[in-house]
Amino acid sequence: MNIEFKISKTPIKYKKALMFLEKRVNLVKLGGKELVWLLEHPTTYSAGIRSKEEEILDKSIKVTKTNRGGKITLHNPGQQIVYFVLNLNKRRRDIRNLIRQIENMIIKFLKIYKVKSNSDKNNIGIWVKNKKIAAIGVRVSRWVAYHGFSINIKNNLNDYKKIIPCGLENHEVTSLKNENKIANNVRKNLEMIIKENLSKI
Repeated sequence: MNIEFKISKTPIKYKKALMFLEKRVNLVKLGGKELVWLLEHPTTYSAGIRSKEEEILDKSIKVTKTNRGGKITLHNPGQQIVYFVLNLNKRRRDIRNLIRQIENMIIKFLKIYKVKSNSDKNNIGIWVKNKKIAAIGVRVSRWVAYHGFSINIKNNLNDYKKIIPCGLENHEVTSLKNENKIANNVRKNLEMIIKENLSKI
């Protein structure tokens, strides 16, 4: 597969990243290179197509609407974002398989740090002892899948208190740091896991 791996060393503004993704989606539809992009965002609250106004607890925050799946979520420094643009026309036209493989990637990544995690068929994302550590949001247009997932590494979890994350009340969030793990070589390990599993999508 013809894939570009892009790694940004400094935080990228959310709207700027979305514009880049949208342009790449159009290129991929024309046969261009697929994309996997590792980055972080400044503190940003984003609302997916299934989000509701009552999920915003602090009405003073600014929320950016997006066309990805899912509800309201948080991106902030110390959280690892993985965006992708994948042409399922050249892979498997199977969205459930795509989500399952993303879940497997995250679980395998956390296993490197001896963190046992699991998926939940009722609530999309990855969980550690009933606490959410990773969120997944995907959109598919003419079988080109884009957006991606985020993993809490060492970000400020207090920022989540301003929203109902992913629309799930009474569910706590956690991070790799919170699980008492030193997160070394995060991007290197994540890139390795993604490359190992892309062929299964």
